[in-house]
Amino acid sequence: MTCLATVLGALLPTPARAANTRVRLLFSADAARPGDTIWAGLQMDMAPSWHTYWRNGGDAGAPTTIEWSLPRGVSAGDIQWPVPAKRVDQFGDTALVTYIYSNQTVLLTPLTLGRDLRPGPLTLKATAHWMECSEQCVMAQAAVLATLNIGEETKQSSNAAFLDQWRRKVPARAGAGAATAFWESTRIQTNGRPVIIEWHANLPDADFFPYAHTNFDVSGTTETLGGGDGARLRKIVKTNDGGWPSRLDGILVDGAGTVGVEVDLEIQPPRKAAAPGSLAPMLLLAFLGGLILNVMPCVLPVIALKVLGFVKESAETPARVRKLGLVYGLGVMASFLILAGLAISVREAGGVANWGDAFRYPQVQVALTVLMTLIALNLFGVFEITLSARAAGAASELASRPGYPGAFFNGVVATVLATPCTAPFLGVALAFAFTQPAPMIGLVFAAAGAGFAFPFVVLCAQPGWLKLLPRPGEWMEKFKIAMGFPMLGAAVWLMWLSASGQEGVLWLGLFLVVLALAAWIWGDFVQRGRRRKALAALICLALVAVDFLVLLQSRPDKDAIVWNVWSPEAVAAAQREGHPVLVDFTAKSCLTCQVNKITSLEIGATRAKLRQIGAVALMGDFTRQDPAIAAELERFHRAGVPLVLVYSKDAAKPPEVLPVILTPSLVLHALEEAAR
Repeated sequence: MTCLATVLGALLPTPARAANTRVRLLFSADAARPGDTIWAGLQMDMAPSWHTYWRNGGDAGAPTTIEWSLPRGVSAGDIQWPVPAKRVDQFGDTALVTYIYSNQTVLLTPLTLGRDLRPGPLTLKATAHWMECSEQCVMAQAAVLATLNIGEETKQSSNAAFLDQWRRKVPARAGAGAATAFWESTRIQTNGRPVIIEWHANLPDADFFPYAHTNFDVSGTTETLGGGDGARLRKIVKTNDGGWPSRLDGILVDGAGTVGVEVDLEIQPPRKAAAPGSLAPMLLLAFLGGLILNVMPCVLPVIALKVLGFVKESAETPARVRKLGLVYGLGVMASFLILAGLAISVREAGGVANWGDAFRYPQVQVALTVLMTLIALNLFGVFEITLSARAAGAASELASRPGYPGAFFNGVVATVLATPCTAPFLGVALAFAFTQPAPMIGLVFAAAGAGFAFPFVVLCAQPGWLKLLPRPGEWMEKFKIAMGFPMLGAAVWLMWLSASGQEGVLWLGLFLVVLALAAWIWGDFVQRGRRRKALAALICLALVAVDFLVLLQSRPDKDAIVWNVWSPEAVAAAQREGHPVLVDFTAKSCLTCQVNKITSLEIGATRAKLRQIGAVALMGDFTRQDPAIAAELERFHRAGVPLVLVYSKDAAKPPEVLPVILTPSLVLHALEEAAR
């Protein structure tokens, strides 16, 4: 809706009206000498929920322009644009992308003073034109002016430090060789031609914001590519006149949207397939990387299952042991080739192919965390995985079965658990592979799989070495339990990766504790119990259902409210800028606080309302004693947390004190009133 309004606002004239953006002209100096260059800043303060646009407005926005009216002898340079506040994607897969400023920005212009200017006051004028958007878009303009004294010395103004802060937000020019660009292939897709940008600057999770051109467009959507020395991303270029550009300019911006560098890149031809001389070293690196994968933290616990299997099979004939090793290797190779096929398919479909892509999805991370926890509990003897137990440990069951099926699926499970890790050498080899034709990708993946399977295939090929291991006996049960601890360690590591922030670790950890309780009930009272098995099974299933529906769903997500630290000064500052304020005094040990957060604060409706009214969210953490929070609780006659306050954007109004137990309607109504 916003983008449609933006487009209409750009095309249709709008009646004169009061602007939602206040502008004023600032100078870096109160006095300057003839021949000096000073900075002029157009300060733009947007009302809550309103925004203006960067030099490239994107698919549906228009940049601000400044028309100077300067006396003879004074000239203005080009506008220096700070990094945009953010990139906005709308309409899902058919995204319209815009680059916006919200709250405040300062557009800087260098003013050069002629050497023949006479001493005395000099009034400099300009007219600013801009598009401002919220639920609707309008064109606005305002005349601004400021006075500068021409004299024998330069004197900084009171705004000099403020303008200097904004000058530091203007992207600096990147050094030579900091980034490169090349066409991905000669193939032209229906929606344009893909170009790859690589850079080595310290810009984590960077994005590329292109400058606007009349004869071609660069898509706003960005695909991040893995591997390589630095970072890589893919953009789509669309031509408007049939010719393809030879250069690409814009800024590389870090993931936080605060730091950027300006680049002007020559677009190089597609990179050719590797020559045999360069392919061999990459295959060797892939093999070594696969070999090292066996001792990476995400794979090492699986060695417990393999070692137990080898001990059990050590009494078999040498020929059978060799065959079991080869079948395990086949399981690994089949899995790696399937991964290669998926990577090729994704890339050919115009998507992004990377090692461990599936592991980047939170759902997959949580599923693996659960699987590792269940395997550890199984090794501890809490419950047994049998043919009748159809649970999340099905893959482990197959891997633990004797004979050829167990050996094959042991290789599959090991490969699945290897995908989160990138061993030394492997990242370089895979980055090389993803720039090559499909057969090369298959070869590199096959080399990595061969390295991964190599130690155990060799061990089985020399059955005599297995005799060095102790004979099967009671020690195997103890060894199985001991190996549960590294498996549990892997589960904790996966939990750390899967959870979103400290609070996410808490909720996911509680989920695993309840899951462990359900597994114990299943093992002791259903599998090994003699009475009331049905009741025990019902309790177990109820625990798992509540565990999933309550604890697992309570993990914070990427759209969670951004809570700033509470202070009286933060409240006052937000109200001065015209923002309503939501304050949550809470503590990690307060159960009511956590329930309020789950049911009424960290929910979609509250997040949407906060964004709609441009509210600021502040949190006072009373987990440890804080005299300032204690005084605030006493001021509002509360003996402790929770205390939730909603301040109006009108600082003259007192805050609304919400009840101890919240409901969504109470919170939404208070926020609605605060925005009036």
